[in-house]
Amino acid sequence: MLIPLLFIVILVLIHIFFQDRFIFQASTLPNDHVFHFDRPFEEHFIESENGIKINALWFKTTNEPKGLILYFHGNAGNLQGWGAAAGYFTDLEHEVLMVDYRGYGKSEGKPGEKVLYHDARVVWSWLQTQPHPEQVILYGRSLGSAVASYLATEVQPELLILETPIDELKGAVPRLVRPVLKIFPLNHEFPTYKHLQKVTSRKILFHGTEDLIVPISSAEKLKSVLKDGDEFIIIEGAGHYDIGEYDAYRDRIRALLE
Repeated sequence: MLIPLLFIVILVLIHIFFQDRFIFQASTLPNDHVFHFDRPFEEHFIESENGIKINALWFKTTNEPKGLILYFHGNAGNLQGWGAAAGYFTDLEHEVLMVDYRGYGKSEGKPGEKVLYHDARVVWSWLQTQPHPEQVILYGRSLGSAVASYLATEVQPELLILETPIDELKGAVPRLVRPVLKIFPLNHEFPTYKHLQKVTSRKILFHGTEDLIVPISSAEKLKSVLKDGDEFIIIEGAGHYDIGEYDAYRDRIRALLE
């Protein structure tokens, strides 16, 4: 009896004091870090009105771009790792603007739900001051699905693409920990399902059947807020990190961007 009780106490303490470390698994980079990729890009620092600088990479195409993808990545890592994801889109002649959240990579500050939403708006406003393709697609991956969906409620892009989306943050919490949430709720909500109810743009969602990070049961709760013309695409056998390697994903993305 004592061991299970001790285990529960440890879970509660971890949840209370360390949950932000689990939610925002940021990896920082020194300010003098030099990014290396096998395709052309520009590095930018986008300044918020409170002086916080957000690091961004703008990946270019070799030919005239058909559009631009504003990409919000998952909850771990930084742009040095996530930048590789831009290659598939630039090969399809779409530029990619990818940003690190506060506290990630070279971006300053501390991450949190409200500031991620705020900075998404700042990045969008900055983008409007730059020469860019007319068509802008919002793209959110995992935790970034909530950020992209939130921004979509304000700017209503032509297209919103979500990869391995969460319905809300607690939907990605392991079942063993969920009972603790009834007494000690999460500090952040990230309710993608609430945001999508306000998005009139066309929405395309991708999720794998073998996702062990965000279970497909979480993503499937988003089906109820989809409208005519929206799509929920299940990729058989895909996990959380390898969905981009499946032909079913690549073929549909290619068709959307052509």
